This record gives sequence, structure tokens and C-alpha cells, in this order.
Amino acid sequence: MVLLQHFFDSAFKRLRSQTANVMTIMNLGFGSLALLSLLQGHTGLTVAFISTAAILDLLDGKVARKMNIESELGKQLDSLCDLISFGVAPSLLLFHSVLYQFGAAGAMAAIFFIICGAIRLARFNISNSAGFFIGLPITGAGCLLTISFLFSYSFSPPLFMFLILSLSILMISHFRVKKL
Repeated sequence: MVLLQHFFDSAFKRLRSQTANVMTIMNLGFGSLALLSLLQGHTGLTVAFISTAAILDLLDGKVARKMNIESELGKQLDSLCDLISFGVAPSLLLFHSVLYQFGAAGAMAAIFFIICGAIRLARFNISNSAGFFIGLPITGAGCLLTISFLFSYSFSPPLFMFLILSLSILMISHFRVKKL
């Protein structure tokens, strides 16, 4: 009986230690669903999946800090998942809905956003900036791109080109953003 209790205690501790990572993986899952739904032309679902990924991204960090289960693996995993959910998915959503009108320039703008997001995440992973971010976090930039999609029928395409390029530059800039 003691052996069985030890087994369950050990299993519970391992499961508990992975709670935030499971949420991070779910973020990636919803980011991937966003891409798949975009390929099927379901832009409304794409927005919903990116939004769900954003909620999970917000929660995974809070859970990790609250449960004192932050890890280097979790930090790296979070960045990889964020690149898909808030870099690739939003930029392709905007390309699919508006930026395609610019041809190669629109494609380059979408790719530039992804590249800047990757640089931003890599820089974050090697920094020791406590209490603030340097540059606009990719989650914020990706969510702004996703929200902008909702106005894609109301504003002219050049505004969206300006937006994606501006957000790209803001991600790799050196201004400080206080962590919430």
C-alpha cells in the first residue's frame, strides 16, 4: 500500500510540474488549428483559434509562476509555440485577407513579421530583463494583427502594410515594456 501511495504521489508531482507546459502545448495546438483553418478558408475560425492561443499563453505563464514550476524548458517551449501562434498564423491571416494584393511585397512583409518575431523571441530567451520586456512582445503584435483582420473590409490595404511593418519593427526595437 505504501508503494502504491508513493507511485501516485510521484505521478501527481510529475503531472503538476508539467501543467504550464501542457497549456503551452495547447497554445501551439490552437495556433496550428488556426493555420489549418486558414488553409480551408475559414478566417473566422482562424481568429477564434489565435484568440484561444492568446488566452492559453496568458495563463501558462501565470500558472508557472503561481505553482513555482517555471523552467528553462518551459521558456524555450513557450517561445517556439508563440512563433507559430502569434507570428506565423496572424501574418498569414493578414496576407491571405489583404496583403496578397501587394504581390511579392505583401509576401515579404508577412515573412518579415515572422522573422522579426523570431528575433524578438530569441533575444527574450537570452535576456535577463526582470520586470520589463525589450521591444513589443510577439503575443501583443500577433494579437494586434489578428484584431486588425476584423477591419480588413473597412480600411485600405496600404494601412495594413504599414501596420505589419510597424509591428515588425516594434518587436525588434529596444524600448522597454513593463511586464503585467
